[in-house]
Amino acid sequence: MLERGPVMKEVAVVKKFAVVALFAFAVLFVPRTVSADEINQATKVTFSQPVQIPGQTLPPGTYIFELANSGSGRDLVRIFNADQTQVIATIFTTATTRRDLNPKTEVTLAEQGDGQPQAVFSWFFLDNTTGREFIYPKQTYEQLARAKHDTFPEGD
Repeated sequence: MLERGPVMKEVAVVKKFAVVALFAFAVLFVPRTVSADEINQATKVTFSQPVQIPGQTLPPGTYIFELANSGSGRDLVRIFNADQTQVIATIFTTATTRRDLNPKTEVTLAEQGDGQPQAVFSWFFLDNTTGREFIYPKQTYEQLARAKHDTFPEGD
């Protein structure tokens, strides 16, 4: 059996040190992993009254809003039931901005009057100044854009 000389032992120690140093670098300097909720911005939203979205009215309840991962970009928002077993709607949106970061998700509802439910106008994921504005037919959009808006924070 061959015995390791002092040079071989030194090489082995250097290799072990290099592996440990590489591991430490990876732990300290690699950005944290982004969770699925941050990628698709999945948000639980609860409405106590019916609300309108493009094409339909949602009854009171809890829904999950998330960005769809589509080849056409990030312009689609999917709305699921509370346990995400059913897609309620897939809606075209456009990017919109707000002035300040908010640590909570915000949903903006537009008043419609005449006993109509409020309409979901925009949605911002927490800590983002860019959100999604829901696309309605032109005449409806113009009315909603002029209407009184109420913004509601979601989450804790």
